[in-house]
Amino acid sequence: MKSSNAEIIREFGPFPGVQKVAGVTYDGENVWFASGDKLNAIDPASGKMQRSIDVAAHAGTAFDGKHLFQIAEDRIQKIDPKTGRVLATIPAPGGGADSGLTWAEGTLWVGHYRERRIHQIDPDTGTILRTIESNRFVTGVTWVEGELWHGTWEGDESELRRVDPGTGEVLEKVDMPSGVNVSGLESDGRDRFFCGGGRTGKVRAVRKPRHG
Repeated sequence: MKSSNAEIIREFGPFPGVQKVAGVTYDGENVWFASGDKLNAIDPASGKMQRSIDVAAHAGTAFDGKHLFQIAEDRIQKIDPKTGRVLATIPAPGGGADSGLTWAEGTLWVGHYRERRIHQIDPDTGTILRTIESNRFVTGVTWVEGELWHGTWEGDESELRRVDPGTGEVLEKVDMPSGVNVSGLESDGRDRFFCGGGRTGKVRAVRKPRHG
């Protein structure tokens, strides 16, 4: 298994009125993060807040190219980012114990926090299609270049982990500095991860390790 220390490129925030950062996603232009009762968009170039949507936003956040998906307690909401309107709702597989959320292969992937699992679900019905076992609490999920990564947070330690999507075997881990925790995870599709910083109210950009 490959192992390295995280290279934190940049920190965004804390932001006024934001007590914590939960889910994180990226729409190709802005980084969105969940802060309990709002979804917030920041410009990763300037670090400035662009806008907020008033919607329940307790855990993972995802973007499918058109819509935002947001975990709100025991459900997942499909949201129009232009209007902020909730278009549809499906049950969350963890029944309220859900964490990370991402979009890949036409489906949603959901972290089941203390159960140490990642579920692939149907975005229209919430039906579980596949479950991957982990050996750490799952706090964020993302796919990038065919690789499945998830965040962990246990005690004061956090990691970013690349796992085999078939077996759950840990292939690579990136250690965050002690006390720097990961509460949400998304990739920009290239060389950066965006990581929620929990109760610090920050979002951090972390360099994705190069392969080969």
